[in-house]
Amino acid sequence: MRSQLLNDGTAEVYRRAVTEGVERVANRFATTRRPFTGITPEELAPEISAVDLDRPLGDTSSALDELEQIYLRDAVYFHHPRYLAHLNCPVVIPAVLGEAVLAAVNSSLDTWDQSAGGTLIERRLIDWTAGRIGLGGAADGVFTSGGSQSNLQALLLAREEARAADPGRLRIFASECSHFSVQKSAKLLGLGPDAVVSVPVDRDKRMQTVLLAAELELCAREGLVPMAIVATAGTTDFGSIDPLEEIAELAERHGTWMHVDAAYGCGLLASPARRHLLDGIERADSVTVDYHKSFFQPVSSSALLVRDSATLRHATYYADYLNPRRTVEEKIPNQVDKSLQTTRRFDALKLWLTLRVMGADGVGGLFDEVCDLAAEGWELLAADPRYDVVVRPSLSTLVYRYIPEAVTDPAEIDRANLYARKALFASGEAVVAGTKVGGRQYLKFTLLNPETTVSDIAAVLDLIAGHAEQYLGENRLVSA
Repeated sequence: MRSQLLNDGTAEVYRRAVTEGVERVANRFATTRRPFTGITPEELAPEISAVDLDRPLGDTSSALDELEQIYLRDAVYFHHPRYLAHLNCPVVIPAVLGEAVLAAVNSSLDTWDQSAGGTLIERRLIDWTAGRIGLGGAADGVFTSGGSQSNLQALLLAREEARAADPGRLRIFASECSHFSVQKSAKLLGLGPDAVVSVPVDRDKRMQTVLLAAELELCAREGLVPMAIVATAGTTDFGSIDPLEEIAELAERHGTWMHVDAAYGCGLLASPARRHLLDGIERADSVTVDYHKSFFQPVSSSALLVRDSATLRHATYYADYLNPRRTVEEKIPNQVDKSLQTTRRFDALKLWLTLRVMGADGVGGLFDEVCDLAAEGWELLAADPRYDVVVRPSLSTLVYRYIPEAVTDPAEIDRANLYARKALFASGEAVVAGTKVGGRQYLKFTLLNPETTVSDIAAVLDLIAGHAEQYLGENRLVSA
């Protein structure tokens, strides 16, 4: 149906359709009172399965009515102050505006002849980010789909720079709290099952550089090749930041590629108060940043930055129909020359509009607010005899465990915490995450919403305690 193609003749149809869709979403934001409805897969799946995709509804309003029932009504809303689970942020309005613009124009950021100014905007933001990191004048990079892709490309570059004849001799060093994408990347890159060396962390969940040094020495004695050290600036569970300066010294001493996974902690690059926590990141060979975490951008918005632009050649391939070699001689700026992807969205536009409307200090100030909130939350948990909190936060994550007064069996406490998390989710009153620490079940707040308050945290802790006690009480009755 040509009437649904966006072009000069359907501009008014587009305007009305998008306006109606925005009104529906805005109404949901204005009226949503809980982060989730508590609906189960068993309840929702039949509604979606019943939709006959071969029988269109014929008009936008009917399709939006249906969407209300199968998606908008039961979506998990990250903007709600009691969504405290994963690294999902509420998004800023300029970025959402950018999303609307880029989706309609539909530029593809692989070649100049598909994006024109979009190419230059992305390059300007890469230069801006590299400057914030301090990588120097030879730095470069490219936007990616997310931290996992950024980490994969960084390790691809590290593998090629290592120039090892036998990939089985390559080793990657990362803390035991590093992101799972490090292990996944090693597998995708054809490295052996022992390629990733897990380095223990200290009580603050930071890589122990003394142990890293020992592993590097062992690597050398065994005739293995230290391909890369992955330092984490904001671990997923704890928000901990590895000692970047010390790791940089070791990487330099051993001639090893240093990659910093700052997918979470990259918000510190714009922080008016906490930028110093990333000191040493400027010595990295590559850096992952996820703007869709601590820059309050919609998914997806991520980038890989490198100190030496020449290393990006390891991801470069030429195709006569897309980016023939002559385009290099003609100095035509093609981003596909740097990317693992070909067709790629103009995600950079969202960050561009955010910075042009709010400025870096505005974004960084929001991240400072959630870090301040986490510090207050830690004080609350540390003073509450019902809870054990693992580590004082560096960023905005709190890992804790409900400890019932009359229960000493760790396995029973595990079950109570797991039940409390599930019951809370089912109620829709709040959403929290879970993780394991030392093999035991813990709960987690990931605070990325400046609208969340200490009162919200206190209320959710009371709800968790109530659900845990309900579980324990029911078990006592069954046992009796």
